Amino acid sequence: MDAGPDIEERELIARALAGDRAAVSDVVRLLQDPIYRLALRMVWRPADAEDATQEILLRVVGNLESFRGEAKLTTWAYRIGVNYLLNLKRQTPQEAAQLSLDQYGEGLKDGLAEEDYRGPESTLLVHEVRLNCSQAMLQCLSRDERVAYVLSEVFGVSSEEAAWIVDATPAAYRKRLERAKKRLGNFLNAACGLANPEAFCRCSRRVDKALELGRVDPRRPAFARHPITPGGRGVEEAERQMVRLHDAAAVLGAHPDYAAPRARMEAIAGLLRSGRFPLLE
Repeated sequence: MDAGPDIEERELIARALAGDRAAVSDVVRLLQDPIYRLALRMVWRPADAEDATQEILLRVVGNLESFRGEAKLTTWAYRIGVNYLLNLKRQTPQEAAQLSLDQYGEGLKDGLAEEDYRGPESTLLVHEVRLNCSQAMLQCLSRDERVAYVLSEVFGVSSEEAAWIVDATPAAYRKRLERAKKRLGNFLNAACGLANPEAFCRCSRRVDKALELGRVDPRRPAFARHPITPGGRGVEEAERQMVRLHDAAAVLGAHPDYAAPRARMEAIAGLLRSGRFPLLE
């Protein structure tokens, strides 16, 4: 496990528990982007991730009195978030009819163009296809495999911390993680030209099909122009890191440091002022 909250976190939580509204707002600001990125990797679509983030943050504030300092604040919030996300009602027809990685791979072969896309906004759309595709791959895992992979391989959480977050024994967690890594690694090595230059698929050859199917909207790209945390990685920097590493974990981890949308955070602030939380009375 991690060493628990540092002095600044303990003081912040103490002020929040004393009813200091500014401290509660600071807790939310500290957690909003990490929780949003977790939700986005679990539910795929930004709109669904926004909804999940709002509910998780409200649960964090509502349960803050139960915080015992057994982990850092972000780790503790991940535990609340993971519990919510693992039990979330399936949001979309795509998740309700969950694809296997084999089925997804066959879909990638369908409509793969002979040449790279050369149309308008080619760089933007290739980025969008890559980011959307890596999100879709994660949805082919079961939820418990997906959260294990995201926590350890994408967010770099230690196995001990991650096991605590998902409320599993370290041995059970490691087995779950290895299963997810093996499945995704085998798939990417066989299908993805970013992980293996000998594989068949190239993002630049999937753009036309993605546009035809409406999976990518050139007017409103969901990922390639998504706001990022101030000072965080943008699309180009994340991709450069991926190219240097050139493996499965790099492909799935090479997303920008997405920021939770400001409008939704303002909505959460309004809910915190609504009188719903005895902590703030």
